[in-house]
Amino acid sequence: MADVSVVVVTHNALPWLERCLDSVARYETIVVDNGSSDGSVELVRERFPDARLVEQPNLGLAAGWNRGIESASGRFVLLLNADAWIDGDAVEALLAYAEDHAEAAIVAPKLLNPDGSLQRSVRGFPTLWRLATEYYFLRKLAPRSRALNAFYAGDFDHDETRDVQWVMGASLLVRREAIDAVGPADSAFFLFSEETDWCYRFHQAGRTVVFHPAAEVVHVSGAAHGGRMFKENVRSHLRFFAKHHGAHEADRARRLMLWALRLRGLVFRGARGRMYRDLASWLASGSASQLVDEPR
Repeated sequence: MADVSVVVVTHNALPWLERCLDSVARYETIVVDNGSSDGSVELVRERFPDARLVEQPNLGLAAGWNRGIESASGRFVLLLNADAWIDGDAVEALLAYAEDHAEAAIVAPKLLNPDGSLQRSVRGFPTLWRLATEYYFLRKLAPRSRALNAFYAGDFDHDETRDVQWVMGASLLVRREAIDAVGPADSAFFLFSEETDWCYRFHQAGRTVVFHPAAEVVHVSGAAHGGRMFKENVRSHLRFFAKHHGAHEADRARRLMLWALRLRGLVFRGARGRMYRDLASWLASGSASQLVDEPR
């Protein structure tokens, strides 16, 4: 069994895919293509014949992760976004830490923007208050405050190794034994909050999630979806609350975001304002339970 297998899930991420796969070419690599139409499949076949290519319809990121993990032989699986690439010996640094800390289910690197600046990736689990600080822009009043920006770990400089609640899923080293114990990622989360839910479940099982800045990965933030899936992000919040806190709490989250988006729809003009107003109308069209299960 290999130490590390790399799983890359891609959907129309051709501009970044080659650099991503080049950076992990020395590891067992599984590419799960979620119905790309931009030539990604052809690129993998032609440029990376040693990579194992799995083609499937676009079932979402978590479903892609799970399909890739099924094909991986490593004791650890590095989940890597198609719009991200490894910097230097990041994989070795993550693996060394994981080998010395058996309680860690996930070890995550520091993320960098392509210009070398920090991309903040440590997060706090969603609560109603944390949703309010995000959707009502309260965090912008004091971005370094724990009280007003705990969702984005505003008081943490991302400069030290520490246990965290959850981290962005752009690059995660996941222990296979922990996956076997807790279960795969929840494929009901199509995009957004799949890593939140998984980290939450690892914590519930007594495992840790670790941010380890000695490893660095470059990530083109938002490249894969270009901000076009805000509705799915809102839905994922409802799904997380419904799953872990019940229907009543999920409906409180729905009402909180509804009024925030109505307010944004009044403040913003043009396409952005229309998007907020449309999402507010959607949130007003049913209960949280109904909206979570509504077909996309």
